[in-house]
Amino acid sequence: MKRLLPLLLLATALVTGPLPASVAAPAPAAAATTELVRLDGVTVRLKPRTTQVVTVNHTRGHHARVTFWALSHGEWVARFRAVDGRIGYAGLVAPTERVQGSGKTPLGTHRLPWAFGTHARRDGWETSYRRIGRDDYWVLDNASDHYNEWRSRRQGGFRWRLPASDPNASEHLRDYPQQYEYAVTTSFNHTQVRHRGGAIFLHVNGRGATAGCVSAPRWFLRRLLGRLDADRVPVIAIGR
Repeated sequence: MKRLLPLLLLATALVTGPLPASVAAPAPAAAATTELVRLDGVTVRLKPRTTQVVTVNHTRGHHARVTFWALSHGEWVARFRAVDGRIGYAGLVAPTERVQGSGKTPLGTHRLPWAFGTHARRDGWETSYRRIGRDDYWVLDNASDHYNEWRSRRQGGFRWRLPASDPNASEHLRDYPQQYEYAVTTSFNHTQVRHRGGAIFLHVNGRGATAGCVSAPRWFLRRLLGRLDADRVPVIAIGR
């Protein structure tokens, strides 16, 4: 969605107070069964084989605490945290009740499929990382078969000429060089329900609230891109 004016690092004192103690993982279950775990007060619906989690705990207004967790020897360990994360300017909403352009961030657990940004891919980043080109958009045109997908102007199939004021305007990714310097996609609305919106990412903080995404400081996203591993099925869990 359109951006407005927009963990405690283990080795540096970026915030005060200790990271929470590690949390024991739930007992193993059948592969098809969803497991629940509470991390920093947020309920996480683990996918099969998930061993990396980002939690987003709403604190006040459009602010949130954002923590990266990893499963280690049967316990969930907080690896790093930012206390100055952001959510949408209109707050939080159940995923199925979200409306495009509402400025609300969808609650719940979502996959973190792949990352993108303004830099060339670096060693240690997933090979699925994509670098933004000048003609790249995220399609939010409700009349397009490519709704809520990355698409270039050259590929077509959406009305890229629509002005930003149009409710069907797509995001020109290069228009957000600060927020999208480092970003990770989420699986929100991967079924492409029209008018529910899309382009819900975890990205670098802008000057204020987001228009539905989750954002965190630049250092957090840069560090996260070096840690995320698709084989560990990472997810983001957003709570109140």
